[in-house]
Amino acid sequence: MIVEPLETARGGDLPGPLLTELTGLYASNREFAQLSGDFPDPDDIRPEQVAASLAEELSHPDTEVLLARSAGHVIGISVTRAHHPEPDDPDPWIGLLMVHAREHRTGFGRELAEIVEKRFRAEGRRGVRLAVLENNTKAIGFWEALGYEEIDRRPDRRRGRDCVVMRKGL
Repeated sequence: MIVEPLETARGGDLPGPLLTELTGLYASNREFAQLSGDFPDPDDIRPEQVAASLAEELSHPDTEVLLARSAGHVIGISVTRAHHPEPDDPDPWIGLLMVHAREHRTGFGRELAEIVEKRFRAEGRRGVRLAVLENNTKAIGFWEALGYEEIDRRPDRRRGRDCVVMRKGL
């Protein structure tokens, strides 16, 4: 697996072929789209919706989007923030880590998470946090298996959805 930062075209646009691959990645995770409510119709995720979602993420200056590729195809994505909006929070956050559904249970998700953690560790960070929708029991189990522990429960900042906040020391 090769992991590299997302490169956008001038003006922040995503190249057409890349946007098509990313749309396929998001659409393959129908269950997550349904649980999160991030897309109006989990059975019809559109390129313009994915582009808008990524543009919103990238509008924050401390956001990094990494793409994971295998055999030349995008198989995963991570969205991280170097700082949380709450000033008391010293840790970076993983906002999204998603692997194409056809690659679930192959180890790519674990590998991508470890790469993200290694990048933060190299920056001298002491921990990393994330929030998982409370109704996403599969994701909670995934993160627990990677050593993340629940530290809080609270609504997410954008939509007020119930979340489990998890942290892993680095």
